[in-house]
Amino acid sequence: MPNGVTARTAAPPAPRGKVSLGTKLAFSSGALEEAMIGAAGIATMVFYNQVLGVDPWLCGMVFFVASVVDAVSDPLVGSLTDNFHSRWGRRHPFMLLAVLPLALAFYLMYAPPADLSELQYFWWFLGTMVLLRLGKTFYAIPHDALGAELTDDYHERTSVFGYNSVAGLAASAALGVAVLVVIFPSTSEYENGLLNPDQYPVLALFGAAWIAVTLFICVIGTRNQIPNLHRVDREKVRVAAYLSDLFVLIKSRSYISVCAAWLVMATSGGILAVVATYTFIYCYELSTETLTLQRFVAIPGILVAIPLASYLTRVLDKKMTVVYTCIVCATFVGLPHFLRMIGAFPDNDSVWLVPMLFGSLLIGLLALPVVPIAIDSQLVDVADEFEYKTGRRAEGVVFSIRSFAIKATVGIGGLVGGFGLEIIDFPEDASAETLTPEVLNGLLFMTGPLYWIIVFSGMLFMALYNLNRTRHDEIMAVLEVRRAARQDPQAAAGVGT
Repeated sequence: MPNGVTARTAAPPAPRGKVSLGTKLAFSSGALEEAMIGAAGIATMVFYNQVLGVDPWLCGMVFFVASVVDAVSDPLVGSLTDNFHSRWGRRHPFMLLAVLPLALAFYLMYAPPADLSELQYFWWFLGTMVLLRLGKTFYAIPHDALGAELTDDYHERTSVFGYNSVAGLAASAALGVAVLVVIFPSTSEYENGLLNPDQYPVLALFGAAWIAVTLFICVIGTRNQIPNLHRVDREKVRVAAYLSDLFVLIKSRSYISVCAAWLVMATSGGILAVVATYTFIYCYELSTETLTLQRFVAIPGILVAIPLASYLTRVLDKKMTVVYTCIVCATFVGLPHFLRMIGAFPDNDSVWLVPMLFGSLLIGLLALPVVPIAIDSQLVDVADEFEYKTGRRAEGVVFSIRSFAIKATVGIGGLVGGFGLEIIDFPEDASAETLTPEVLNGLLFMTGPLYWIIVFSGMLFMALYNLNRTRHDEIMAVLEVRRAARQDPQAAAGVGT
């Protein structure tokens, strides 16, 4: 055992290999709250900017400040859950306590008081966003860490997070349709239903109820796994130990590679989340009903995500699966906007507009769900590498980057998107007929070429990842001997490094 390694992690009572379907489904229900937040995100910027009149740069500052809070809170909460002790284990108490603030923050965000000033709406938006992010921190990080503890198998963990990802994507597609068609339908007064202020309290109430119910399902449904999870010896959590753990992770080439790539890709997704709605509404003049096609074209990719992720990661391993998939998928996602910029895409009155626009998106989204599945699986491998180096488990700290990256989708990406709208001088009370070609091209640039630049930059970081199947097998062989040695001290002499 390396110098300085402390045997703090107790051996699990049973080998963690295959995970039952019931456990996978219960764990996956925890992704449904993010699906609701993501579906509502279609309307967030439009609501505060176009409906309530808050300048886009102020909206961008809300996303930025919330991301700064996340950058501090996420790793701290991750470390806290790694070292917490209770009869409900390390993860479940935090998940349960997060239900109320998360649901309440969602409701308040979309049901603000009437007749506030622009500055007052800004502060309301900021306060509810920070509360939402903190609630998500206390739920999402222990939830992800829980998934990392369910199995030690290199490929089975891809399946666990595959179910989680597919559940989130499927719910996101369904909820996205519900938000656009049921909650914000087009009317004679509002051709684009997202501009209808009377419907936002409906979104607030439905979303808050959805979040509360799905979180309870996950907490209750996975409680039977508590005895099978990693257990740690009771010891006082010290700041020095926490900083030491962070230093070990910072020195890990694979961890830094995944973190950097994931954050860069999340930023690109955040720009799309903020700006793509504007692009579809004002550049292509699509109704909210037509916008639902975004959700339907995502369905084929969701259906094949788990078997495709399993196949690609076995053939290409995890790193190259992420690299190749991102490059190909991003190309098709941004292609229509680039072609429209250079005048090579059908006009808005053409019968070919919708088929070509969403056909390209269909191809782009066909394999894209594989990416978060592979990255989640990579992070679990990093947690094993961390235990190999330190003798401690730190899934909470390791997975804090995942939670931060998901929130950065509307955080850093929202900041860039908000300031981008300010730079192109996007007006309040906009209409497709009055927008200048320069403003329209600005929207197309952010959802096309700028999106490409950011995604492809992320792949440069992913190329540094060096934790493959062979290296992971070597690490697990050592960890299995160490864990056995803790139960049988006489076997300690056989522990290698």
